[in-house]
Amino acid sequence: MKFGVFYEHQLPRPWTAKSEHQLLKQSLDQIALADDLGYDYAWEVEHHFLEEYSHSSAPEVFLAAASQRTKNIRLGHGIIQMTTNHPARVAEKVSTLDLISDGRVEFGLGEGSSVTELHPFNLRFRDKRDVWEDAVKCVLPMFYNHAWEYDGEFFQFPLRAVIPKPLQSPHPPLWVACSQLDTIRYAAHRGMGALSFKFVDIEASRAWVNAYYNTFTRNQEKLCDYQANPNIAVVSGFMCCETDEEAWQKADGWTFFQFALQLYNKEGPFKPGTVNFWERYQEWKQTPAGQKRSGSELIGSPETIRSKLLELEAANVDQVILLNQAGKNTHEDICSSLQLFAEQLMPEFHGREAEHQQWKQAVLNGELELEDIDTTPFNFKARGAPTQVSAKEERNRNMISGSVGRPQSETSVS
Repeated sequence: MKFGVFYEHQLPRPWTAKSEHQLLKQSLDQIALADDLGYDYAWEVEHHFLEEYSHSSAPEVFLAAASQRTKNIRLGHGIIQMTTNHPARVAEKVSTLDLISDGRVEFGLGEGSSVTELHPFNLRFRDKRDVWEDAVKCVLPMFYNHAWEYDGEFFQFPLRAVIPKPLQSPHPPLWVACSQLDTIRYAAHRGMGALSFKFVDIEASRAWVNAYYNTFTRNQEKLCDYQANPNIAVVSGFMCCETDEEAWQKADGWTFFQFALQLYNKEGPFKPGTVNFWERYQEWKQTPAGQKRSGSELIGSPETIRSKLLELEAANVDQVILLNQAGKNTHEDICSSLQLFAEQLMPEFHGREAEHQQWKQAVLNGELELEDIDTTPFNFKARGAPTQVSAKEERNRNMISGSVGRPQSETSVS
């Protein structure tokens, strides 16, 4: 099993003139420490206009800075919003980052999560999947074709040489942001890694891993010509301390993370500066909902966390991404948590990575059949209610499940 660290750059009020400067500098220190400790990935989101929840609007700049402070850790865009960035600019920035990081980039592609972010860019929420798919078809050939032109539904691009080219050939590994659990299956359908930001319950992990790999091997249909990336990663709230009690005392940021995201989705957009999310969070914590723990968090002593990691490992999750920088979690607590985890837990699970890769290869080669497990109960539990989808997305779901004819397959880049 591999491990990543996750950065949203949360900054609850009150702020000072130096708060954002301190936040970014401390985050770079944390990633440098993670690299020294042997963590495998550092992931950075892209969000816009989400006060307190995410002050991370230029991840390519932050990851470029991180690349000069580190040597081995993979640097992940988790994700780039393909709906609010022009494909050519995405290709240029990702390739440049790949060059200066010596080929350590992971390329996550996302749609954007809310009207707060999309509407200022003149995008309708209901169009975001269609725009995303068009952007993917436009951008990926730019990495491996010297000259490229494109005429799509949303993007038109005349014949140009998009430079520079990435160090990794034909392009950095591709991932899809999975903000809804059923998007995990869609990521596999498109031949991309699944970055699950919907916090898979541990008991549901095996069902979703099986669904991902069964779709990847049985019903993969790429949007264009690119190299597939069979991987499933799950994000988890994280704080590792000597005792469970200490860990939960220091992990307040995790529940703030969940609360702020739900508030933006349910009540946003807000007039800037009119809502104090941290104050609202303090009120919410006193409610029954605010007192609940999901049980899937990796928060506790090394012994507690180890028991949960063993379940994720048994489910064959490829990567666990640790969300530690959240809310008002302190720099000192984040660093000590990373250190304790790396010393007492990471070597054991890293030591069995070769066995996991053998399992994965057997699945991909068709030598091992995975059980089809119904994901519906887990999906409903995680989402709270079914998600309304467009007619086109409903057709996509039917196609993924095999209930309608499959489109003609496309050749992958070798």
